[in-house]
Amino acid sequence: MYEENGYQYTSNGTGQYDHYQMPEPEQMTKQQKKAQAKVAKVTKKAEEKRMKAERKQAEREQKKCKPHYPLGKRILASVVCGVLFAATAFGTFYGVEQFTGLSIFADRNEQYAMAQDEIPFTSMVMQGKEEIAGTPVISTDAASAGETDTQTAVIATDVTRVVKNVMPAIVSIVNEYTQNITYWGQNYSQEGKASGSGIIVGMNDDELLIATNYHVIEGAEKLEITFIDETTASADVKGTDEKDDLAIVAVQLDKISESTKSAIAVARLGDSDALQVGEPVIAIGNALGYGQSVTTGVVSALNRQVEDVSGLMIQTDAAINPGNSGGALVNARGEVIGINSAKIGGNTIEGMGYAIPISTAEPILQDLMSQSTRVKVEDDEKGYLGIAGVNVASDVSKIYGIPEGVYVYQVYEGTAAEKAGLRQGDVIIELNGVSIGSMEELQRELQYYSVGTEVKLTVRRAANGYEEEEVRLVLGEKFDE
Repeated sequence: MYEENGYQYTSNGTGQYDHYQMPEPEQMTKQQKKAQAKVAKVTKKAEEKRMKAERKQAEREQKKCKPHYPLGKRILASVVCGVLFAATAFGTFYGVEQFTGLSIFADRNEQYAMAQDEIPFTSMVMQGKEEIAGTPVISTDAASAGETDTQTAVIATDVTRVVKNVMPAIVSIVNEYTQNITYWGQNYSQEGKASGSGIIVGMNDDELLIATNYHVIEGAEKLEITFIDETTASADVKGTDEKDDLAIVAVQLDKISESTKSAIAVARLGDSDALQVGEPVIAIGNALGYGQSVTTGVVSALNRQVEDVSGLMIQTDAAINPGNSGGALVNARGEVIGINSAKIGGNTIEGMGYAIPISTAEPILQDLMSQSTRVKVEDDEKGYLGIAGVNVASDVSKIYGIPEGVYVYQVYEGTAAEKAGLRQGDVIIELNGVSIGSMEELQRELQYYSVGTEVKLTVRRAANGYEEEEVRLVLGEKFDE
């Protein structure tokens, strides 16, 4: 008996089936309902038994198809697959590294830096094994083994750490000067201000010594230094080298508060001769006079010859703008390896900044630091030559064949100039080794010398042409012309 489409079919024993329509549930008797439930139960049980038998049959067929390998063979196969994958990956990365020159594999020292929560700014080769600017230096195995050959180590650091250590040694400089202009034969003067930067490079018993560019402090009537804590102090010129564009200015220690002394630091000078092209660098300075700022880049070129500059320069793509002059170019170890100069290159060139190599500048700076600080004397103590002079500019020099400098057209009676033998027609070109190109420059230099001080004038005297001579004289008091 079975049901289909609402009909119930029963066998009559002859292989044929009789059928009748099943009544609706509400029309069924209790006996009919009971029979129907029994039929449904038997049918469900038969269906479950059939499905179970089919699953077992499928499992038997699957086992027949599945290969059986010993455990050892399966482990060996897994190992071989792993080795082949690792070899393929290594070969791919190594090929990319050799082709592009980029380092794909992390150095163990960079991993150390990561473990110390540092962001690697660079990896650079250095000699020896020491701690620089508060950053740990990790030696290679060769260095740890104590080999006597050139030992290398790798330092990993980030820009913020380097800047934090170097910034206390950087200052801003404001130069208040008087500009002289000649227009239609008349001399005019106007006051102006210029901003630059400096690097604290030393300290003696009385002074804080700051290196900068000569053009930053050129013609200064007054110099003001701003330190990292925003305090200010006046400075005096200690020594200058116009040819190499270097200068040292000094701040008297008694002008600096104790809190400022604890906030500032003396810069650590590096070795610019060891620089490599592509090495990362950081430029710090008073860009555009807005205060200290930081730019980053790489060493673009070394030993670069630049027009109108006597020495060889470091070229970098770190931005060096007006106001950066005299500031520091720093390597990734926090060492000053150059003194920036925004004077070179001009504002129309992008991505080409220049710095004076510190290995070139250091011996010059040492000499300038040994000189006597030039402190301006009071007006009533100022010494005088006793001459009247006129400027010999380049155009006048070409027309009349007179050397550039200060032409002496009158020597006053009873003055220091007369006693020393200075003559009318002499051209003053230097005062104590400082070039003199105008009366304004001569008067500016004389501000540092009091009455009774001996000075050396270099003059060109008309004889057979203009011959160079030295005249020594003792400055006298102010006189009436």
